[in-house]
Amino acid sequence: MAVEKQIPVGGEAVLRFEDVSFHYSENKPVLQEANFVVRKGTKLTLMGPNGAGKSTLFSLITGDSKPEEGRIVIGNDLRIAIAKQFIPHTQWGITVRDFLELGFDEKIYDIDKRAKGVFETVQLNVPLDKTIKDLSGGQKGRLLIAQALIQEPDILLLDEPTNNLDKAGIELLTNFMKSYPGTVIVISHDADFLNSFTHGVIYINTQTYQVEQYVGNYFKVVEEIKRAVERAERANSQLEKEIQNNKDKVNFFALKGGKMRKLAAKLRDEVEELEDSKVDVRKEDKTIKPFTIPCQEDIGSVIVTFDSVEVLHDGKPVKRNVSIELRKGDKLHIIGPNGIGKTTLLEKMANRKEKGVTIQDGITVGYYRQDFSTLDFEKSAYQELAKVLKRLDDQLLRRVAASMLLGAEQLATKIGLLSEGQKGLLMFAYLRLLQPGLLILDEPTNHINFRHLPAIAEALKAYQGPMIIVSHVHEFVKEVGVTQTLDLGKL
Repeated sequence: MAVEKQIPVGGEAVLRFEDVSFHYSENKPVLQEANFVVRKGTKLTLMGPNGAGKSTLFSLITGDSKPEEGRIVIGNDLRIAIAKQFIPHTQWGITVRDFLELGFDEKIYDIDKRAKGVFETVQLNVPLDKTIKDLSGGQKGRLLIAQALIQEPDILLLDEPTNNLDKAGIELLTNFMKSYPGTVIVISHDADFLNSFTHGVIYINTQTYQVEQYVGNYFKVVEEIKRAVERAERANSQLEKEIQNNKDKVNFFALKGGKMRKLAAKLRDEVEELEDSKVDVRKEDKTIKPFTIPCQEDIGSVIVTFDSVEVLHDGKPVKRNVSIELRKGDKLHIIGPNGIGKTTLLEKMANRKEKGVTIQDGITVGYYRQDFSTLDFEKSAYQELAKVLKRLDDQLLRRVAASMLLGAEQLATKIGLLSEGQKGLLMFAYLRLLQPGLLILDEPTNHINFRHLPAIAEALKAYQGPMIIVSHVHEFVKEVGVTQTLDLGKL
């Protein structure tokens, strides 16, 4: 059964899962007789590994997915709204107003008036007739939150809300969460953000496919889970020693014959019992191991030259002169407020279309795009990795993928069906096989479990080629070892 502890905030239950089971397929369970309760006014973090089913659990709460067994009980007349991770490309052609209206089942005649108040809350200043494709990544992130808030929900679901937000946006959202009186469940990998308001944690255990609840701030719960894993690992280690000792005795006595064979058979039974006593260590607590991203050979001296860049002021492109050269080992951090054109600049550079930026001929560019659209979502992860290699090396491909926690099941899965976190790890596997001469990274920490970030930061720090990065995570950028900064907001 699920571990359930009453959260010491709020009152009556507003949401309850009762023995809920859900499977993507017969061999891919997400939940198995899961139970948990959410009480009015609580702010909870939803935790679990990449691909555990956190977004799926949200879809069960909103009713977009239906449980195969059990039931989901929601308080009478309660409104639920969700701010999803991203706006799908299929909606990029509609206007901001149209997108806000998608949050309602019926026609809303005062949408403009409602939008004004919500936009003040999230500090979003864009015309309602502007198309989604013309918004920056940060503006899209604020719009996602605005679409949820405009519905005036009783239960607010936030799926990676800090992705694409700059420092000011995260600070704004943090203060909002501290003062917001409603019930909230949040998926996020931003530990400091979560710890600022969390009352407790809902935890998807991928060993049991059940849901556990913990009380306390985020850091306290993470430490509690860490200690539980360490205890399990120590117990398993002791059992392994005992099992091996009995196996050695079995082999010895089996060769003696007579009564010794009976003793050997008894010891075999004991070995089986000990094997059954081993505890499955949570798969979600595995972290990627240290890795490197090989650099393209013989890339020369000056790899990238900046003479000018194009930025957005009041939504209009403006050319600004700069003078920057990037050589091997240089790491340029591009910063600026949401809407200044950071993502557009990186995309143009990656495609060699930014007129004021010259990339040396023959340089292979490794481009980590924040929405992963450089990947073919219709292909399997294996197919996408295989196209990087000049000569297919199945063992190398699988070894690199496995080191990024992508096993045979994930490699056989269409990329579009992977979780956002798995797509992020797939991109790093892709870059390792690509061996680029230049790395261009747009918010590479988005969707990535915070446990993986130290290994990723170390790999980027050790990368021998030049690197251009946009990231709002200060500590990560610091660990990467940035050598230069370009502030687009000051140009």
